[in-house]
Amino acid sequence: MKFPTEAAERVARILAENGPSTASALADELGTSTTAVRRPLAALHEAGLVEASERAPYGPDPGPRRGRPSRVFSLTGAGRAACEQAYDALALEALRFLAERDGRAAVAEFAADRADRLLAGVGSSTTAVATVHEVAERLTEQGFAASVEPLARDGAQLCQHHCPVVDAAGEFPELCDAETHALGRLLGRHVTRLATLAQGDGVCTTLIPAQSAAPQFGNSHADNGTPSTPQTGTPADIPADTPADAPGKHQHRERVAP
Repeated sequence: MKFPTEAAERVARILAENGPSTASALADELGTSTTAVRRPLAALHEAGLVEASERAPYGPDPGPRRGRPSRVFSLTGAGRAACEQAYDALALEALRFLAERDGRAAVAEFAADRADRLLAGVGSSTTAVATVHEVAERLTEQGFAASVEPLARDGAQLCQHHCPVVDAAGEFPELCDAETHALGRLLGRHVTRLATLAQGDGVCTTLIPAQSAAPQFGNSHADNGTPSTPQTGTPADIPADTPADAPGKHQHRERVAP
């Protein structure tokens, strides 16, 4: 699906990179007025590419506020698909060819190599929380629009608001599994994928525990990582006393059928 206008496409791509945003935040990002942003937002909403609500589709409830609440705009599944790069279709065709010719084991091998190359050179920080931020920066450079949200007792959550290969990952979950395993090896602990864009969730979310211990949480789509024993030379544990009310904390949400 094409975007209604060039302005609408610019707004949609900012939503893909930054996640759910208010009209004011979008205007600041574009260096224009809120009024100027509302027209492309209306066009995107009419086309079914954007949805609006009084709060983000994931994260904690901010609670009651005075005055009229600001509406939060986020991409729909169709909106995310419209933002995807052409190489997603190419990646899907290539993986189908590889699976048909050499089997799914070959796909898993390719996915593992891709994940290792994706995180190559990351991990120079001395603490786990700094390393997770390194990972987020690397993923953002690769088009995943990643961020880190601290949690009080559970360490942190790595959130990916965009996926350049979402269609390929939907058909070949080996891509998501390999990324999760690679992250676990890098941090020397078991990490858990709670939600994925490929499975219809609003954001890819990976739980990173505060300690290098066995996982204490279930999962929605994949539960992958490394054994609980820390690797030699791995970063220090994420502090467990991170504020619980850190803004923007993401949580898994149930997918609602259209």
